Amino acid sequence: MSWLTNVVLPKIRAVVARKVVPDNLWHKCPACEQMLLHRELEANLHVCRNCGHHLRIGAARRLKILFDDGASTPIDLPKTVVDPLRFRDRKRYPDRLKEAQATFGPRSDTVVVAHGRIGGFPAVVAAFEFEFMGGSMGVAAGEALLAAAKLAVLQEAALIVVPASGGARMQEGVLSLMQMPRTIIAADMVKEAGLPYIVVLTDPTTGGVSASFAMAGDITLAEPGAVIGFAGARVIEETIHEKLPDGFQRAEYLLDHGMIDQVVPRTELRTTLGRILSLLRDPHPPAAVVPLTPEAS
Repeated sequence: MSWLTNVVLPKIRAVVARKVVPDNLWHKCPACEQMLLHRELEANLHVCRNCGHHLRIGAARRLKILFDDGASTPIDLPKTVVDPLRFRDRKRYPDRLKEAQATFGPRSDTVVVAHGRIGGFPAVVAAFEFEFMGGSMGVAAGEALLAAAKLAVLQEAALIVVPASGGARMQEGVLSLMQMPRTIIAADMVKEAGLPYIVVLTDPTTGGVSASFAMAGDITLAEPGAVIGFAGARVIEETIHEKLPDGFQRAEYLLDHGMIDQVVPRTELRTTLGRILSLLRDPHPPAAVVPLTPEAS
């Protein structure tokens, strides 16, 4: 009996036992609903191999994609006052912050700032984390963008901002709206220093973010299919009582109407930024220009 219990029975259970599949082994593309293997999705920078849809990615992965060899140095951001308005809806604002910071770390907020090199040129990148309260812009985000601008000026580096946000953070009321002019000031600091200010619009870029620094870039790029606009399409339709055109508020629509400079696939983004920086920061040709001489008669 002990032989059956100790030897045979475990082998039978091992054969018939249902294997546990990790929750993150497969992902469904939100556009074409194709099932994508996690490993393949990671290798393709979270772009669907079936339809080319660009899935949303976090700030940490974004920084790794943009910087040369994925190497960058994050900076500590200024500490801000928590819950200045003592806001409360279904939850207290500090409780919402703690829930988000439990995932991304203490004192974390919407914006992550790091510096390194892109295409061999120094660059400071401020990337938004959409999973942190919808990437909403509050006082901490404004301080982060100002810190990024000051660092870019100090290092004589380009400033690249990658927004992914639903707009201003309602829990901070008018203080969040005041970040719109403050972020414009940050962009102007970089421009006045003669340094490039580049914006890479990602899905989604809406609300107060799209109405401020996101549309103030010297060069504005966007990922394919990114939703970019101020108010939502449904709200606009209900306001004007008209049907909006197909593709409205998508990156390609904005490109066709002159709102952005280029739509760049994620796999080409680092190369494109490196080429832009080389043109802006090192405009001289690598070799001497030889003047043309008239042919001898």
